[in-house]
Amino acid sequence: MISPKQFFTIVPNTINMNIRSELFYVNEFTFMVAVILSAQATDKKVNEVTPELFRIAPTPQKMLALGLDELKKHIRVISFFNNKAKNIIALAEKLADINTDNDNFIFPKKYHNRNELVKLPGVGQKTANVVMNVLWGAPMIGVDTHVFRLCHRYGWVGPAANTPDKVESELIKIIPKKYHAITNHVMVLFGRYTCTALRPKCEKCPLSALCDYNKGAK
Repeated sequence: MISPKQFFTIVPNTINMNIRSELFYVNEFTFMVAVILSAQATDKKVNEVTPELFRIAPTPQKMLALGLDELKKHIRVISFFNNKAKNIIALAEKLADINTDNDNFIFPKKYHNRNELVKLPGVGQKTANVVMNVLWGAPMIGVDTHVFRLCHRYGWVGPAANTPDKVESELIKIIPKKYHAITNHVMVLFGRYTCTALRPKCEKCPLSALCDYNKGAK
């Protein structure tokens, strides 16, 4: 079975490393909102609603002005939109006292810390990791559905690693530290377009000669 070192030596050469996330966003606040919306939803579905939403409400202050009911109308096609809308409004309330001269919202340095981010409404460990990794290049590993699936498929973690937090704990140990900053980006894109959940594209995979899954392993 392919090792983490082999994976991160080969795969980054086959994907676009200039795109840190496929979620649409216009500033740091809207990226966090997009990540919250993406929980148990596809980036494609989220990107259907966020351009118009972020045109109207790109800052916490403007999100509060939009209001809960209007926000729900904008995101109603997203799974769990009621709960996500409540969290986003609560998040906006928490951040509303941060002054912005324009729509280019930037998080103060105090929030460049996972312990501070997870105190914000709607922000769990995975969301915090993704935000820190994409926005500030922090070596955090956000375990989404693709990362969770691939590391089990490759045998990097065992059945006991049955939650994102447990998987993250294991990946930090087995993936060389120099790759931590790109782990989420590389695994998400590879899992989304090549090593897919159903009918993985083994014939086009740069890892096919090394991977037991391609040889019929289950």
